[in-house]
Amino acid sequence: MDSKFNAATSVIDWTKSDAYHNSFLIPRDEVMEFALKNSIDQGLPDIAVSPAQGKLLNLLAQSVGAKHILEVGTLGGYSSIWMGRALPKDGKLITLEINETHAKVAGENFAKAGLGDKCEIILGSAYESMIGLRPKIPFDLVFIDADKRSYPKYFVEAKRLVKKGGVIIVDNVVRYGQVNDMSVNDPDTVGIRELLAYIKQDKEVEATTIATVGERAFDGFLYAIRK
Repeated sequence: MDSKFNAATSVIDWTKSDAYHNSFLIPRDEVMEFALKNSIDQGLPDIAVSPAQGKLLNLLAQSVGAKHILEVGTLGGYSSIWMGRALPKDGKLITLEINETHAKVAGENFAKAGLGDKCEIILGSAYESMIGLRPKIPFDLVFIDADKRSYPKYFVEAKRLVKKGGVIIVDNVVRYGQVNDMSVNDPDTVGIRELLAYIKQDKEVEATTIATVGERAFDGFLYAIRK
């Protein structure tokens, strides 16, 4: 890139960039707007994936021909809807959520999206729910976006539950670049470091981290394939 151009270095700049690209690539969607507004109006934190990230999840699900998807962390179901829309008629998405209010709101959003029959919410501890899952057909795609301190154990179970050649996506693994700053030692950041250390020695997966900037600031996701 030519250094004479001014670099976009703030969330304001990145949000403007997202909005510009989205204006061409992501049409206005009343269902998605409802899901976001309904979630905020009922007190859910404003931490859902961005529209661009949701569209990426949708495209990735389509790319791998996902028919069975597992999501760890539902919130208001915004990302669930993006992925659920990528499913074929006989596809299924299971999403795990510990908070009853979040699950209730997600159910409302699924109904509005016409996905009540495709998106199933399991209420309870995500880890315990994962342990209890014994699907006859393994998942094609697992999306993990929950408490970061539990990422290592979520990943281990995700690897058990996903098919060979299946995809595991882990969100929020860059955290403003703090993961590589050893002076930052909060439980969530440590959880991500432990996940990276686990994957380094795991011969059953291939993975990479992609850093991102946008309306959700400076973060990134990990993309892994089970061998």
